[in-house]
Amino acid sequence: MVSKLGDKLVIAISSRAMFKMDDSHRVYEQEGLAAYSQYQIDHEDEPLEPGDAFPLVKKLLSINERLEGESRVEIILLSRNSADTGLRVFNSIEHYGLSIARAAFCSGESPYRYVQAFGCHLFLSTDAEDVRSALDAGVAAATFLPASNGGANVDSLKHVDQLRFAFDGDAVLFSDEAEQVYKADGLEAFTATERAAAKEPLSGGPFKSFLAALQMLQAEFPGDDSPIRTALVTARSAPAHERVIRTLRAWHIRIDESLFLGGLPKVEFLRAYGADVFFDDQRGHCDLAAEHIATGHVPHGVANKAT
Repeated sequence: MVSKLGDKLVIAISSRAMFKMDDSHRVYEQEGLAAYSQYQIDHEDEPLEPGDAFPLVKKLLSINERLEGESRVEIILLSRNSADTGLRVFNSIEHYGLSIARAAFCSGESPYRYVQAFGCHLFLSTDAEDVRSALDAGVAAATFLPASNGGANVDSLKHVDQLRFAFDGDAVLFSDEAEQVYKADGLEAFTATERAAAKEPLSGGPFKSFLAALQMLQAEFPGDDSPIRTALVTARSAPAHERVIRTLRAWHIRIDESLFLGGLPKVEFLRAYGADVFFDDQRGHCDLAAEHIATGHVPHGVANKAT
C-alpha cells in the first residue's frame, strides 16, 4: 500500500539532534571512520541518550495520540551514518517507543537532499552547512544548538499537553527586506520605511510555510484544546508593528501571541511564554536563548551574510 505524506506535518531531524552522539563522534574524529563504525556496531544494543531535540520529537508524536484515525505528524530521521552503523539509532528509537519508521542513511554524505523528496515542512540538524543547503532549496531549516542545561525549559513543564513554538519575525517568518534597511541605514530609517509601507504585506520568509502547516494542524482541534500554540517574538515595536499584523492578515495566518519587544532581550519573555523551541536568525539571540530553551538558529538573511 502506498502511503502519502502530503496531508501530514512532516519534520526531518538529524540523528545527532535527536540523540547524544558525542562519544561516537569523538571516536570518528580521533580514530577515523573504520573505528567509528566498529564502535557503533559494538554498542548497537546500548540505547543512545536523548539529545536536545528529543523532547520536541516526543511532543510532536504525542499529537497523533489525540487524533482519531490516521496520524497527522510524521518524523523523518536523516543521518550521515550508513544503515549498518545506523542500526544503533533505530534500536534507540525502538527503546524509547518513538513512532518513527522512515529514514535516510547516507554513509557520510549530506542527507539534506532528501528533505524535499519526503515533503518535509521543517529540517532540524546540528550541521550548519546542511541547514544552509536546505534553506537554499526553499525548506524551513534551523541549526539545533546545544543547550547548557540540556535544553529543558522548566517553565514549559506547565504545558505538558501543549507544544509551544516561538518565532522571530524578520528573516524567519518574513523576508529580511526590512532588516536590510535597518542594517544599512539604522533604526530611524527602518521605522520610517515600515510606517510608509504599513499596508504593504512583507514577503514570506523561510518559515512562512511551516507556520501555515502548523495552523492547518491547529484547525483540527477546538481553539481551547489545541496541542500547538504559536508566538511571534520580535524586536519590533510601534509603529513597525502594523505592517507585521497586516502581513499575517493578508496571508490568512493566525498566530496565537505576538510580542513586540522594542529591542528588549527575548529570553525572559520566551520563558514566560513557556516556549518549547525558539527560532531566530541572529546567532547572538539564539545563544542566549539556548541557555534555557531548545533553540534553532536560522542562518538566513542579511544578518548571516559574510562580511
